Amino acid sequence: MKINKLVHIIVFSFCMVLAGACTEDFEDINKNPNNPEEVPASLLLPTVIKNPVSEIASLAWGYGNVVMQYVGKIQFTNEDRYNWGPASDPYYNFYNALRDVQNIINISEENDQQNYRAVALIMKSYLYHFMTDVYGEVPYIDAIQAKTDVNFPTFSSQEEIYLGVLEDLKLANDIIGTTNEALTGDILYNGSIENWKRFANSLRLRIYMRLSDRMDPSSGMQAILNDPNSPIFANIFEQAALTYLVDAPNQQPLYTTRSGSFDEFRLSENMEMTLKNLEDPRLYAYAQPTTDSKAGFIGSVDDYQGVPNGLPDEEALQYSPSGDPEKGGSNFISRVGLMYSCRACDENASQTAAETILMSYAELQFILAEAREKGYISTGEAETYYMNGMQASFDYYTVRLNEGGYSEIVEAIQPTDEYFNQATVSYTGSQDEKLAKIGQQKWIALFYNGMEAWFDWRRTGYPEITPGKGAVIPTVPVRFQYPTDAQALNPDNYKAAVSRQGPDNITTRVWWDIADN
Repeated sequence: MKINKLVHIIVFSFCMVLAGACTEDFEDINKNPNNPEEVPASLLLPTVIKNPVSEIASLAWGYGNVVMQYVGKIQFTNEDRYNWGPASDPYYNFYNALRDVQNIINISEENDQQNYRAVALIMKSYLYHFMTDVYGEVPYIDAIQAKTDVNFPTFSSQEEIYLGVLEDLKLANDIIGTTNEALTGDILYNGSIENWKRFANSLRLRIYMRLSDRMDPSSGMQAILNDPNSPIFANIFEQAALTYLVDAPNQQPLYTTRSGSFDEFRLSENMEMTLKNLEDPRLYAYAQPTTDSKAGFIGSVDDYQGVPNGLPDEEALQYSPSGDPEKGGSNFISRVGLMYSCRACDENASQTAAETILMSYAELQFILAEAREKGYISTGEAETYYMNGMQASFDYYTVRLNEGGYSEIVEAIQPTDEYFNQATVSYTGSQDEKLAKIGQQKWIALFYNGMEAWFDWRRTGYPEITPGKGAVIPTVPVRFQYPTDAQALNPDNYKAAVSRQGPDNITTRVWWDIADN
């Protein structure tokens, strides 16, 4: 009996020792190394860049290029006819990214990593300014705070969002480079502090111009140009553009799209006629000769044919540029240029030539040209900026077409002095005529630049965009509808936003859009 008690005491004591050992460092022992609770900023940054940029590339094709009549659709023409419903993207994609953006900001503040903090602020600013231009009012001040029990965020006014964005971009410019950590995971600029700084300030200039019908942008724009510590893009190699790789995970996102979905986007008649009337050689970069022409990489001008925008499906599929019903259909309408085409559509397509552009050097130069012409800035000459913008567009396509190995197209797109000196291009005429030329050339240069051409058109009215015959509304849309989940899951704040902004439809203008286009 005594032996049994002794055994029980020994066993009990051993178990208590084990229990003590198990509770000591319990949290460390039970952490899953394959599912970390804390992630460094360097691991979050690639996704914070890639996922939203992929969404922007998708929106460029699905809506931006269509509504601004760079391309027309020959089937499934709802987007081209403005038959738009509630839009879940970019809303959900961007808010998913913004959660990780906020995580980077929190991590970088805790670890005094000001370079990561600045990049996160720049991405935050870009996503919010894009999203508010798409929808108008969106959750901003109260957004991304579910961990602090803010589950029904209020919608901020567009004015409040834009003032916050300008403040964040100024802060990003001021703090980047004040610490020494390398920007590991930077797939946009490969760790270049200087280029992120230039992006922040160039974006500030875009935003000041966006708000110019609501507030005088002069002091803000001139302050940037006067400040040597606020650099802006100086060439096409500093612009914000994501270059893709052949293999996953950094493939061009449109290469995952099946051939039919991509191939329904064709050169629009509006873009075709604009380029032909200007004798603009970018026609050879933006489009391919028709299949019927059998012209190869480069054809005569007549080998490039567009389709009118906004046709009903049946008419679009059978459209004949010549008017001959025997010559109708896709073989007689130009595909988009080889630089943008997909492997499933064409064996000569390049997977690395096209980039997704967040903001280009050409766009910046056109912004400065308009600002100087209107007297918002006193630096430089409007004509110089205007000429720089056009040349930058040609230079960009030279570089990217060379990347794709399209030397024949590179040779064809080089502009001559005659191009720049013609009356419809040269910087001459009244101020209204000069602004119209800036607007037209900016529109041409903004092909496949996300939704920026649409945003800018809503402000300027350049160029003229006429709804197609099958359009379900008589005017060009000026915003997206809020997604259905935002309406259903946050109804009180959604209704409050609509009561301030106006009906939740695609013809309600956002706050800064007061021009009568």
